[in-house]
Amino acid sequence: MNPPAPEPRLERGALATLAEQLAAFYAERIRAGALSAGARLASVREAARRHGLAPSTVVAAYDLLQAQGLVEARQQRGFFVRASAQVAPPPLARQALRGTPPHDVAALMRGMFEHQGGKSSSPGLGTLPPDWLDLPLLHGAMRRALADDARDAASLSYGEPAGDTRLRAALSLRLAQLDIAAPAQQIVTTAGATQALDIVARLLLAPGDTVLVDEPGWAVEYARLTQMGLKLAAVPRGPAGPDLAAFARLLASDARPRVYITVSVLHNPTGASLTLAAAHELLKLAQAHDVTIVEDDTYAWLAPPQAPRLAALDQLQRTVYISGFSKILTPNWRVGFLAASPALVERVTDRKLLTALTTPVLPERALAITLEQGTLRRHAERVSLRLDAARQRSVRLAEDAGFRFAAPPRGLFGWVETGVDVDRLAEKLHEQGWLIAPGSLFHAVPRPSTLMRINFATSQEARLWRALREARDALRTTATRGLHAGAKARTIAAQQLVTTRPRRSCPK
Repeated sequence: MNPPAPEPRLERGALATLAEQLAAFYAERIRAGALSAGARLASVREAARRHGLAPSTVVAAYDLLQAQGLVEARQQRGFFVRASAQVAPPPLARQALRGTPPHDVAALMRGMFEHQGGKSSSPGLGTLPPDWLDLPLLHGAMRRALADDARDAASLSYGEPAGDTRLRAALSLRLAQLDIAAPAQQIVTTAGATQALDIVARLLLAPGDTVLVDEPGWAVEYARLTQMGLKLAAVPRGPAGPDLAAFARLLASDARPRVYITVSVLHNPTGASLTLAAAHELLKLAQAHDVTIVEDDTYAWLAPPQAPRLAALDQLQRTVYISGFSKILTPNWRVGFLAASPALVERVTDRKLLTALTTPVLPERALAITLEQGTLRRHAERVSLRLDAARQRSVRLAEDAGFRFAAPPRGLFGWVETGVDVDRLAEKLHEQGWLIAPGSLFHAVPRPSTLMRINFATSQEARLWRALREARDALRTTATRGLHAGAKARTIAAQQLVTTRPRRSCPK
C-alpha cells in the first residue's frame, strides 16, 4: 500500500502568500521527481477542498507553476506536469562535488556556498546549519518591522547614515551586558562584520603598511588584506591567546605595524579564547607602541558573556569592536556593526556613505525587535546547548577514529590533528562528497599542514569519521610504501656502485 502523499504546511500571515506557499510545495515535488512528467495535478476544486483554500488561491498557485515552466494547462482537462520540468540533482552527499578541492580560500568559499543548504556533507562549513536557526523568529520579527513601516514608511527613503537608530540603541544595551560602554552614537551598522572589517582596515592602513594578524587565522581575512596591498605579519596563536613575546618582537621591528586584527573570543579555527592576563598585557604593549586593536567578536552569541573582551578592558580607547549576526541568526540579512571612539566613528560613517550610502532599514529594524524582546537571547541559549551536545558527540567520534585535537574543543570549531598531509586528505574526501577545511588555508602564507578545521554542528555523522579514518590510513600506507621503496632503491644503487666501481691496483 502506497504511503499517503505529503501535505503542504501553509502558514497564514507569513511573508509568502498562501498561493506562493502552495506553488513552492508543488514545485519542490516536481523537481524532486515525486510528480512525474505528464502527471495531472488535483483539480482546482479538489485542491481547494483538500487544503482548505479558496479556489482562486489554487488557481493563482497553478498560474505560478505555469509561469515557472513546471506545468501546462490543457483546455477542459486541467494542469499537467511538463515533460521538460527539471528534476533536482541527487543529494550532495551522494554526488561528486562541483569545482575543485579547497586548496585556496576561493575554492573553500565556493564549496561552502554550494553546501550551505545541507549539513551532513560539509564538516568544513563556517556557519550553523539552517535547521539550527529559527525561521519563525525571523519571520515574526520581519512582520513586526513591516507593520511599523506601514505606519512610518522608513523603507521608502535612505536610512540613517550610521544605521537604524532603534537597532543602535538595542546594540548599546547589548554591549553594556559585555561591559563595553558604547552609546548609540558610537555604533555604526554595516553589511555584515566583513564590511566593518574592510572599512576600518582602509581607514587605518595604506598599501605597503604592515598589519598584525593571528596565525592560524581566517583565510578570507588574509586574502582581503593582501588584496589591499598590505603586508601580513603573523602573531602565533596559542590556547591563552597570542604569543606575547612574538607580538612584542613584531611591534619593535622595522615594519612598525599600526593595527592588529584579532579574534579574542572563540578564535577561528582553534576555538580558544583570550585569558584576562594575556588581554591586559596585550593592551599594555599596544599602548606602548601606538597600535590599534581591531577586535572581531563574530562568535559573541556562542560565547559566555563574561569572556574577556579587549574592548571591555580598554573601553574603545585603542580598540575597535566588531560583531554581527551571521553565526547565530542568519547569514543572509548581512547585518553587522562596529563600536569605536567618537572620532573614528565619524570617519567610519563618512566612509560608509561614500561606498554604500546606507544599509537596509527593514533587516536592521527586525534585528532590533529580536534584541528588544529577548527572543534572540533565548534562541542563542538554545543553540549553545545544542552546540554543546554536538561538540561532545563530534569529539567522541573523532577520538574513536584515532584523531586528536590540537586545541581544547570549544565553540563552533575544532582544530583536528590528522597526522597526514591534509591537502591530500581533502582531495580524497572531496571525491566522496565531503567538504573539509584544510589547515594550510589558515596560515598567512599557505604551507603544508596536518591540521584541519571542523564545524562541530556538521561533524556528527559516524560515516564522516569512518571516511576520514580510511582516507588517512590509505595515505599513511602509501607513504610507508614510498619510504620502503625509496630505501630499497637506495640500497640497490649502493650495491651497484660497489660492484661497478673499478678496483684500485695494489702498489708493488
